[in-house]
Amino acid sequence: MRTSVQFKETMPGSLTGASDHRQGAARENRTMNHESVDWVEKFRTLFESKVTAYRNGERKVDVMFTKEEEDFLLSIGAMPQEIFDFVEDWCDAGEPDPETVLAITKIRRDYFFQEDQGKFSEHTISTSELPSRHDSLAGLEWFPRIIEKARAKLRGELPPDLMYGCGGDRRFLKKVNVNPVEFLQKVWEAGDDVDHIVKFVTDRFKA
Repeated sequence: MRTSVQFKETMPGSLTGASDHRQGAARENRTMNHESVDWVEKFRTLFESKVTAYRNGERKVDVMFTKEEEDFLLSIGAMPQEIFDFVEDWCDAGEPDPETVLAITKIRRDYFFQEDQGKFSEHTISTSELPSRHDSLAGLEWFPRIIEKARAKLRGELPPDLMYGCGGDRRFLKKVNVNPVEFLQKVWEAGDDVDHIVKFVTDRFKA
């Protein structure tokens, strides 16, 4: 069992009252966090504290995060549930590691500011909208599903019961020799050009 969280110093590049709160928290903290590395150290501290809390028996997302911590996460385009999921998988499965979590969060944050102008989407996808686990693309099962999950991750539209970088995602990405950070970045770069994603993944798979 891992006993500590370790980050490297570098890393890759209908609305309700609750969503109104998300927008407000993002606006309030945008100046502090946008174009700044201050959020990175704050995120590291938060993630490490939640790993400790999880290992000490705290397993409920609704009590794990303080209001201040939730507001901080919202200010970088993140939600407590998705961070809890990363904490849970790191503690129970040993992956994704904290550096990977930080890099994934950075990509989502960059998308949040650059593409969404710091505003949360009003849409949340449902599991039924995703391709099934057995659907294939380029002869690879799970491929269509993870593309749509990555797109939803970028847009902040994943529901609480879906996680980008889950066990199934990790198995697929290991099979094709791609890590979840570069896959998420590639999906952003590709936009609607699925062929671009397919070429990237199949080239890696054949290598």
